Amino acid sequence: MIEAIIFDLDGSMVDSMWMWKTIDIEYLGKFGIPLPENLQTCIEGMSFSETAAYFKERFSLPDDLDTIKADWNRMAWDKYAFEVPVKEGVRTLLEYCKEHGIKAGIATSNSRQLVENVVRVHKLDPYFSCIMTGCDVAKGKPSPDIYLAVAKELRAEPGNCLVFEDIIPGIQAGKAAGMKVCAVYDKYSEYQDEEKRRLADYYTYYFTELIENGIFTDF
Repeated sequence: MIEAIIFDLDGSMVDSMWMWKTIDIEYLGKFGIPLPENLQTCIEGMSFSETAAYFKERFSLPDDLDTIKADWNRMAWDKYAFEVPVKEGVRTLLEYCKEHGIKAGIATSNSRQLVENVVRVHKLDPYFSCIMTGCDVAKGKPSPDIYLAVAKELRAEPGNCLVFEDIIPGIQAGKAAGMKVCAVYDKYSEYQDEEKRRLADYYTYYFTELIENGIFTDF
């Protein structure tokens, strides 16, 4: 049976992946640095802190890591609050799980400040018993660390957890943790759909279809 569901945040629970490319362009532009074409691929799955360290080293930034992360938080917050919607069917799925005694957690590479603000703005607080970020564990995705940490916090067996992920490193992290993984459609990673379907146990466009198709009874 499913004991717990665990959501990745960006691209899985909220439609926000488009936003980070915009922020990267604006942020690097302050230093006169053009956005490298492969940047998003290079940092996929990294924690917020790992990404800051990568930026500092790759682009020889003068600011320290705390300043870099604080700048990103400031740049992202307004967009998260006013421009980023929760994906279709998320709230319905969370309500279904709450009614059926299935726990819910978040495992994100984003910063704690941003994920907690997103959950609060969209009034999703009552559904989640655990929020974990990549900075809370030793290694970011595709390492299984964050998913195992959330399962432990939720007191759920990894094999009885269902992960929702939109990118390949995240899917790999969930599978490495011994969990079932449902790949989530996202326009940002649409070009990886074939590989996402191959790696994951399930695939969804809309979360409500999971309930309609009986995934929670056939798990």
